[in-house]
Amino acid sequence: MSENAPTSRRGLARRLTLQALYQWLVNESSPEALLRQFAEQPEGLGRADPEYFAELLHGVVQARTELTGLISPFLDRPLDQLDPVEHAVLLLGAYELKYRPEVPWKVVVNESVNLTKVFGAEEGYKFINGVLDKLARAQRGGEISAGL
Repeated sequence: MSENAPTSRRGLARRLTLQALYQWLVNESSPEALLRQFAEQPEGLGRADPEYFAELLHGVVQARTELTGLISPFLDRPLDQLDPVEHAVLLLGAYELKYRPEVPWKVVVNESVNLTKVFGAEEGYKFINGVLDKLARAQRGGEISAGL
């Protein structure tokens, strides 16, 4: 297992969600079809948290417009020019920052960076780190100020 491979059930769910979101962005697959596809794989969802996977996938798809609005001010290029992996990671990170306040902001950013290191372009993780760090400060400034 690589040093960036997730070991927690939620980390594994994020990894699967990224793969599903990539398919959703590229092929416009429905979330329901993606949930079935991942559940029907020989290894199924493995040790991943299936409820968290389903929530992340449905949540990102349903909140896409809002999440895009949150991310866009921090981008240095139009969203449609992003690589689909970067796009999916940013949507996933924005969702967790906005809708999962119990997940520490540092965890969201670190997990997003690690996913990008594994699946994204060689230096893409730097871009993801910069965008999500700024978004975290905008969404969770109190948490960051408190040193949490």
